[in-house]
Amino acid sequence: MFQIGIIETPSLGDRSYLVHDGAVAAVIDPQRDIDRIQQVADEHRVRITHVLETHLHNDYVSGGLALAGALGAAYVVSAEETVAFDRQPVRDGDLLHIGRMRLRTLATPGHTHHHVAYALENAGGDVQAVFTGGSLLFGATGRTDLVSPADTDRLTRAQYHSVRRLAAELPSAAQVMPTHGFGSFCSATPTSGNASTLAEQQQVNPALTQSEQAFLEELIAGLDAYPAYYTHMMPANSAGAAGPQLSMPQPVDVDQVRARVAAGEWVVDLRKQTVFAEGHLAGTASFELSDSFVTYLGWLHPWQAPLTLIGESPEQVLAARRELTRIGVDRVDGAFVGDPAANAPPAEVRSYPVGDFAGLAARITQSEVIVLDTRRNDERKQAAIPRSLHIPLHELTGRLDEVPEKEVWVHCGSGYRAGIATSLLDNGKRRVVHINDAFDHAIDLNLTTTFGSDTPR
Repeated sequence: MFQIGIIETPSLGDRSYLVHDGAVAAVIDPQRDIDRIQQVADEHRVRITHVLETHLHNDYVSGGLALAGALGAAYVVSAEETVAFDRQPVRDGDLLHIGRMRLRTLATPGHTHHHVAYALENAGGDVQAVFTGGSLLFGATGRTDLVSPADTDRLTRAQYHSVRRLAAELPSAAQVMPTHGFGSFCSATPTSGNASTLAEQQQVNPALTQSEQAFLEELIAGLDAYPAYYTHMMPANSAGAAGPQLSMPQPVDVDQVRARVAAGEWVVDLRKQTVFAEGHLAGTASFELSDSFVTYLGWLHPWQAPLTLIGESPEQVLAARRELTRIGVDRVDGAFVGDPAANAPPAEVRSYPVGDFAGLAARITQSEVIVLDTRRNDERKQAAIPRSLHIPLHELTGRLDEVPEKEVWVHCGSGYRAGIATSLLDNGKRRVVHINDAFDHAIDLNLTTTFGSDTPR
């Protein structure tokens, strides 16, 4: 059995893999911060000779070209992809010999037009695993609408047949090793589990248990909005990205931070949302550094617009920069470490309360308040607070004027998106309250009702 190392990227819901025979290794779908890949190879004392892509990714900037260049490894990309760099092209059926390992290329279009999978075999042809990228996921498949709306129907049907091909041609005991599906928006429908085999997927995966038409209808019905920065990922990966930007941004002082806020630039505070609520520099935005940070900042922040970070420590700023470089946000114009509100004029310092659904239940019976729901459409269809205003977080920056200048209680599913939204709404004209609570508690308190797709706004 060959050894397979998993490199998790929880903030993007993805995995990269390093597979080796004890001497040489191949890397599949590496993230851009390639030092993590090199560290795993060093720990296993193996030499990376090949770097493979299952597809040109839509949710992150690949580190494949940079990693292959740094190590003198072969960079393997589908021959059908149009790219601006030299690569080792592979086509359906091609066999890569890597030490004692063999990786067989299988065309699996659907998530993208030229998606491929790689079956891991020994010299005798016994298959241990299949690296499925964004095709076959755990209990789901990759979404099929990222290339073009006009191609979605055709790609969905291709996805169905690609998954069935894997199940038909590979042994049922083969391990399934997807890149997406651990929280990534590249998943068409919810996934489940952290490990699986083809045998298990034959029992639970819609592409293997449903008719083609039923699969098509269910997948397309489950597609909702995806992060705005996705549109920039495939072009970046087609062009070939340089190595990551991981250095500390240029330090800035309080006056520079205030000037950037005054100029309307994005100044993002990485500290805990509850700390931000207690006191912050007016005009800054709260994006607590967490696994959700890069998805929502990348979604809301105008692409490559000026960006300044506020962190409680240099380490926090560096961690944020690592997250940002994974999605190609290399422009960070400065960083302030500490609390910029500590020495700011009182008129430039703001705060707001943090509450929960129990507090909302008590308040909503005493006076008219606005409840703002910042969840996605698919979440709201399950249950919602009656008469609440619904503006998904990713639409909020363009719809701020729709939020009345009254008392506004802001919620989402867990509290994280609500914290971002509350910081964006806090302009002194509204009394905003950040509901830092799980939406399940609203259900428990009988604050919700079930709506259909025509949920009132």
